[in-house]
Amino acid sequence: MRLFRRLRRKKSDKILKIVEKAHLFKRYVFLLIGTFIYALAYNLFFFKNNIVYGGTSGISIITQKLVDPSIMILILNILFLLISLILLGKKQTFNSIVGSLLFPLFVTLTRGIDSYITIDNSNLLLIAIVGGVCVGLASGIVFKSGFTTGGTDILNQVVAKYFKISIGTSMLLTDGVITIIGGFFFGWTKVLYAIIVLYIINIMVDKVVLGISSSKAVYITTDEDDAVIDYLLNELNLGITLIETRGGYTNRKDQIIMCVVPTSDYFVVSEGIEHIDPKAVILVTDAYQTSGTYSGKSNRLTGIN
Repeated sequence: MRLFRRLRRKKSDKILKIVEKAHLFKRYVFLLIGTFIYALAYNLFFFKNNIVYGGTSGISIITQKLVDPSIMILILNILFLLISLILLGKKQTFNSIVGSLLFPLFVTLTRGIDSYITIDNSNLLLIAIVGGVCVGLASGIVFKSGFTTGGTDILNQVVAKYFKISIGTSMLLTDGVITIIGGFFFGWTKVLYAIIVLYIINIMVDKVVLGISSSKAVYITTDEDDAVIDYLLNELNLGITLIETRGGYTNRKDQIIMCVVPTSDYFVVSEGIEHIDPKAVILVTDAYQTSGTYSGKSNRLTGIN
C-alpha cells in the first residue's frame, strides 16, 4: 500500500511539473506584458497623485522622500523573497522571483511616461477608476500566466499559513494597514480613492483570470478518479468532496469530484486534469461564499505588489 501511494505521489508530482513547464515562453511573455502595464499604471496614475492602495508600491509612495520608489520596491521584494524561501520553501518562492525583479525595473523605465502622456489629475475619481482597471488587468494577466509579482503577495501567504486565516482576510489586513498608513501622510480623502482602486482591482483580476468570483467550484467527471484525486489532494493541497451519481441514460453508478479552487490557481487544476485524462468533463461555477482556509503548495494567489 505504501509503495502504491509513493508511486501515485511520484506520478502526481510529475504532472505538476509538466503543467508548470507547459507553454513556458508564452507565459513569460504574458508576465512581461502584465508587469509592464502594472508599472506604467503605477507611474501614470498613482505615484504622482499619492494614492496608496497597499502593497510594496503603496509603501514606496509613502517613503518616496526618503528612498527612490523603485529601489524601495526592489528592497522589499527581495526581503519578502527571503521570507518566502525560509517560511514557504523553494517551490512557492520560485514563481515570484522574476516578477519581483521585473516590476521595480519597469517602474524605473516608465518613470518619465507623464512627459509623453499628459493626463489632467484634477479628477481623482477618474484617475482611481482607470488606474484600478489597468492594475487589475495587469495583475490578472500575470496570475493567469502562473506567476506573481511578489511583494506583499508573499506576505499574504505567510500570514494565511501561520495565522490560519484565508488569503482574502490576509490581503484585507496587509493592504488595509498600508492604505491607512498612507492616510496619515496624504489625507483621508486619498484613502477613499484607494478603496475604490482596490475594489476595481479585485473585480478586474477575477474578470481576466476566470469569471467574477474570487474562487471557483469545480466539478470533475473522469475515468481516472484515483489519479485526479491524488493530484488535487497531494500536489495542490485542495479539499475535495466525492458525490455519488447515476447516469441518466446509462443508469450506471459513478462519482463526481468536487473542489473549491482560488481563481488564480484554476489553470493548474484544469491543465493537470486535462493531462491526466483528456476526456475528463470539467464543470466550473462561481463560488460566491466559501468558508475555511485555502492552503496549498502553489503560490499563484491574488495580491497587490
